[in-house]
Amino acid sequence: MLSHPDFKEKNIIIVFSEEKQYFSFRNDNLLVFDREDKIILQSTCHRILALWIVGHCSLSSGLMERSKKFGFPIVLLSFSFRMIGSWNAPTEGNFLLRKKQYAYQDWSIARHLVHNKLENQIATLNSIRKKSNACKEAIAALRKYQQQLPFAQELSDIMGIEGVAARLYFEQWFFTLPWKGRRPRAKTDTINVLLDIGYTYLFYMVENMLHLYGFDIYQGIYHRNFYNRKSLVCDLQEPFRCIVDRIIKKAYGLGQIKDEDFVLQKGQYQLAYKKSKEYTRWLMASILEYKSEIFLYCQKYYRCFIQQKPIGEYPIFKINNP
Repeated sequence: MLSHPDFKEKNIIIVFSEEKQYFSFRNDNLLVFDREDKIILQSTCHRILALWIVGHCSLSSGLMERSKKFGFPIVLLSFSFRMIGSWNAPTEGNFLLRKKQYAYQDWSIARHLVHNKLENQIATLNSIRKKSNACKEAIAALRKYQQQLPFAQELSDIMGIEGVAARLYFEQWFFTLPWKGRRPRAKTDTINVLLDIGYTYLFYMVENMLHLYGFDIYQGIYHRNFYNRKSLVCDLQEPFRCIVDRIIKKAYGLGQIKDEDFVLQKGQYQLAYKKSKEYTRWLMASILEYKSEIFLYCQKYYRCFIQQKPIGEYPIFKINNP
């Protein structure tokens, strides 16, 4: 298994094919070239955590061979940042872990994940310097919902608590912005577009971590299992979502987000592709600030789950207040 000191030296490499970028190898080094055939990035395969390719490209057998050899996944994304497919690292043979996943029948981990998510939502709202009465009331309500979680015996009860808490949280966090409500994948406004993009990057980061241990990422413990949905990634992403919420609000305050950077097509907003690299840079930078925390969280989750430890020993992620 990958150790934390080794992990800290690894990086995610993102290639934008629309900009005529392409890559090749010299020995065990990955080289990325621009449209003028100049090297813009060079990295040894030993330091690659994952290779993300945005846009259309062809994958060579040499690239896939090195992916397996050095244990980094390749993720192919469309221009709108939806996953086309992935080529994963060789950890899928951990059958003991998967056997325990399939046998797990409990809601204690689900309650733990939602409790952790609510704790970070409370911390995020508490980071607001001048709180309105409505904000203070929302924080008190979130605390009350946390206290109800241990008594939630059915999945519908846990989901109900999470849903009501999320509505209160978003209303107060984006109170100073034109917030119309969270509508995943509906893309009814620019904030929802950026939340979807940021959560997507966070999703792939968590997915990379789970592949290090050989989890069946389709077998969830909170999100229901549906065909071709990576439910376990959705589960473990929950405590980290506030990372994206914070950077988006900060970016609005810094003037990094402009209406002209988005286009409206068939009633849905999209980020203009020519701006995708710029937005990806600051979104990914905010997520990578927590790279070690995400790694250690997933590492401890793996150890707790495979050793069937009590829920009190499972990891907790605490977001930093500025």
